Amino acid sequence: MAHGTLVIATIGPRGYTTELRAGAHTLRADEPLSVGGADLGVSPYELLLAAVASCKAITMRMYVDRKGWDLAGATLTLSYEKIHAEDCAECETKTGKVDRIECVIELRGELSEEQRRRIIEIADKCPVHQTLTSETVIKTRVAE
Repeated sequence: MAHGTLVIATIGPRGYTTELRAGAHTLRADEPLSVGGADLGVSPYELLLAAVASCKAITMRMYVDRKGWDLAGATLTLSYEKIHAEDCAECETKTGKVDRIECVIELRGELSEEQRRRIIEIADKCPVHQTLTSETVIKTRVAE
């Protein structure tokens, strides 16, 4: 496991509300009312977007702090949708549907255009972004 990463998810006998434990932190996931959930937590795709957004933000901050640049703050807005492959010029897949995450980053502070361009490049190098855009294997098994 990278960095000893471990998340424990527990779901009860009814409904979709899921308690999540990550280290000393607890979160709750659920589905919206529109698909039969109780809307008592963030949806799984919102958790996915949150993972990407937080990783990009932290990676940007680490980089600008090392460089001593004046990043007063940033806001990252992410969205997820399934699109038709033929509508995606940059996609390798040309048939069916593909998953697309769009990230819009607002940078605040006294930064040159070159610094802004470099910060955006660095955001795309965050570990979670790299995981999602590389080959990922998920192995599921029943506990013994």
